[in-house]
Amino acid sequence: MLEWPTVRVERKDVPKVTANSRSDKSASSIDFKRNSPVVARQLIGATLLLNGVGGVIVETEAYDEAEPASHSFPGPTLRNSVLFGPPGHAYVYLSYGIHWCLNISCREVGHGAGVLIRALEPISGIPEMMRRRHQTDIRKLCAGPGQLGQALAVTSALNGKRVDLRPFRLLPAKVRPRVVRGARIGISKAMELKWRFGLSGSAFLSRPFR
Repeated sequence: MLEWPTVRVERKDVPKVTANSRSDKSASSIDFKRNSPVVARQLIGATLLLNGVGGVIVETEAYDEAEPASHSFPGPTLRNSVLFGPPGHAYVYLSYGIHWCLNISCREVGHGAGVLIRALEPISGIPEMMRRRHQTDIRKLCAGPGQLGQALAVTSALNGKRVDLRPFRLLPAKVRPRVVRGARIGISKAMELKWRFGLSGSAFLSRPFR
């Protein structure tokens, strides 16, 4: 049987999380082989960079093949194949024909699951983000998956790339952040699942948690 490399991101020189965090050594790694809600929570407070541009992840959403809001729900297709492949790879799709959205695959090969990166707190390459977004308000640069994709220059060329290798850099939080959760945004199915996660007190969310 073909053995896929395990993508396990280790902590190294991680910027401090800025909203309501507390020390915890258990925040030292992210294991993408786990269930998507677990990974979505682990990613809060992590630092994501693409070609040196990015920031602290403050909002995520989990998706799984067992629920109808997920792209993997119909089963493997050419479009969603990354979600069924090895964990820790970028799944990129075009939203409403306008913006590229960045997700990361989870679980074992053959199980379709992933985490949507919804919002970042910008910390690196901010002038470049402002240029790409035609936006000067730092709070609006990456406040939503489409805005984030534009600010980081996400394209389909990244689909299937490992997030622990260049051009990505993903650094887990040095401290365990306070995380809030709620219903996912912009879906009409499986709305009862509280699979949206956010950094408590962050001013960089796409929408407030209620």
